[in-house]
Amino acid sequence: MTILQAFLLGIVQGLTEFIPVSSTAHLLIISNLLGIHSDAKTFSFNVIIQLGTVLALVAFFWQEIWQISLAFFLGIKHKKPFENLHARQGWLVIVATIPALITGFFLKDIVETMSEDPLNLAGIRLMVTAVLLTAVEYFDKRTRALESATWVDALSVGLFQMLAIFPGASRSGATIAGGMVRGFDRPSAARFAFLMSAPILLAAGAYETVKVIILPNTTEFLPILVTGFVAAAAVGWLAIKWLLAYLKKRSLYIFAGYCFIAGTIVLLFK
Repeated sequence: MTILQAFLLGIVQGLTEFIPVSSTAHLLIISNLLGIHSDAKTFSFNVIIQLGTVLALVAFFWQEIWQISLAFFLGIKHKKPFENLHARQGWLVIVATIPALITGFFLKDIVETMSEDPLNLAGIRLMVTAVLLTAVEYFDKRTRALESATWVDALSVGLFQMLAIFPGASRSGATIAGGMVRGFDRPSAARFAFLMSAPILLAAGAYETVKVIILPNTTEFLPILVTGFVAAAAVGWLAIKWLLAYLKKRSLYIFAGYCFIAGTIVLLFK
């Protein structure tokens, strides 16, 4: 892998991690087009650039994450765990995280075997994302704000987040859909989904990073890793900002249409 390829893949990861079109599917497709073969170095690179988008998420929502974390621990300390909105949101994050953690733990081996035909999997998941986004947009009530979130809402996002455990699935598409199913307006559903998914992204990133560290010759690959990481973090931050502004006035249909067209092309010409 060259520096230029790392830069391009970092941009792809940053754009598609939060925009609901499946970052994994796009990385598989672009890597195939660039002639990048799957090996230990590619694995380490993909993990590091995913951490770049986690950094983008934390940087964009740092004020809310700080307020939620502080209120959560103060609530426990003062024995008033649900005293205010931010403290309650801390517990909602835990509720939303549990389903994906359990699924990832018990289905880890199954999920890994599903990566043997990456292009076919990418095409299928893009088509599934297209159907999911179309359905939630068509039936969306668009009436609720983030402040009204409940335990059931968090569980809904958590259950939909389970879909993102499987390769090629769109995490943002699944979690935004989980919020819209519960009647949140699009920007609130996206904001809620991103906040609820932060812990699982951090946990997955930490787990995979440990595996990367023990790989041989990782340090020799450092310039390429840094290039991809920085590109993914910068573009990811911009993608979050753009998406939240976009969803205030526009629907998810454009993403559904894109996923359908891209998935069709991949399945026909893979």
